[in-house]
Amino acid sequence: MTRDGNFKKVVRRHAAETGQRYTDALTDLEGLGTRMDHQPVAERLLAHLRNHYGIDAVAATKVSVHKTYVFRIDRNDGDAWIARAFPPARPRTGVEGDAAILRFLQQHDYPAERLAVDDAVSDFDGSSVLVTRYVDGPPLPEGAEKFAIMGDLLGRLHALPYDESAGRPGGASGEDPSREGAPRQDLLAGLAFLDAVDTKVKPSDRERFERLRDQVRSADDGDGLPEGLLHGNLLHAPDHAIGGESGPVAINWKASGRGPRLADLAYLIWGTGHWHPSRRPNQEWIDAVVNAYREHLEPTDDELDRLEAMMYIRTLYLVCFSYRRAVSNDVPFDEWWFIEPSEYFAATAAATRAAFRR
Repeated sequence: MTRDGNFKKVVRRHAAETGQRYTDALTDLEGLGTRMDHQPVAERLLAHLRNHYGIDAVAATKVSVHKTYVFRIDRNDGDAWIARAFPPARPRTGVEGDAAILRFLQQHDYPAERLAVDDAVSDFDGSSVLVTRYVDGPPLPEGAEKFAIMGDLLGRLHALPYDESAGRPGGASGEDPSREGAPRQDLLAGLAFLDAVDTKVKPSDRERFERLRDQVRSADDGDGLPEGLLHGNLLHAPDHAIGGESGPVAINWKASGRGPRLADLAYLIWGTGHWHPSRRPNQEWIDAVVNAYREHLEPTDDELDRLEAMMYIRTLYLVCFSYRRAVSNDVPFDEWWFIEPSEYFAATAAATRAAFRR
């Protein structure tokens, strides 16, 4: 990334729009890849776990397509673990927060993965490692049943009582460790993804790029809406919810914390029809979410009125994330479907409001 006059203008604009000093904004944009990319060496991780916990760990196998730092740890002396050796840019306090939330969920018998040991966070090669018990189970069933399961998981989660131990801000994806926290952080991260490649955007793509920036800048971040404990990324099944021995289990709590509960629900509702070629609302799947969620909570009128706008938070983030990757690799960008057509968002939100108000 060059430091020519155009890029300096981008940095100054980014600083003004995100409330940062110029030097911090420069670090925000130039350090993106380093903060997010992390590929621990499996053998070194195994040696660390053997030394720190005294276990007979024999194999570390990557289990996630998207997260190169997540490993299944097989042992000769017990059941398998999951070890997440987070990027070094993620502070240990964030990983300790994950562990605190998992303890809270266990206290309330919520169906989440469990910590492998009491002392579940350790330091390894400049990063923090969280160990949990491996959940052996199949992906969730497809169709309406899957959305009923996820609607129930979210409803149960959002209805849990407030506890200070699980009170950190949450809801943002947090792939950039500097942008963990409330859903607004997804929008700020989206701006960073775009501004990081601003000077590389082709003239023919400039108009659409600027429209995307404006959409991110003006998006509803859920401020003022009722809050609850959020998972932050449940829709990414089978990665984040799987079938355990005693029923469905939610995993991967890095994005969890207190925030507007509609952020979780809106992302799930968006997912009910986004894969369908026609991009029309899937009423059966919407009803499955609504009927399961309302067993625990009823959204307020304000939440239902802002549902369509809130469906854009994570989807804009995903577009910006993918846009940066495409421009950086000089390949065409073809993932506008995350946020298009707008008619799908409006119709799906309307169908959901009608279902809740029946």
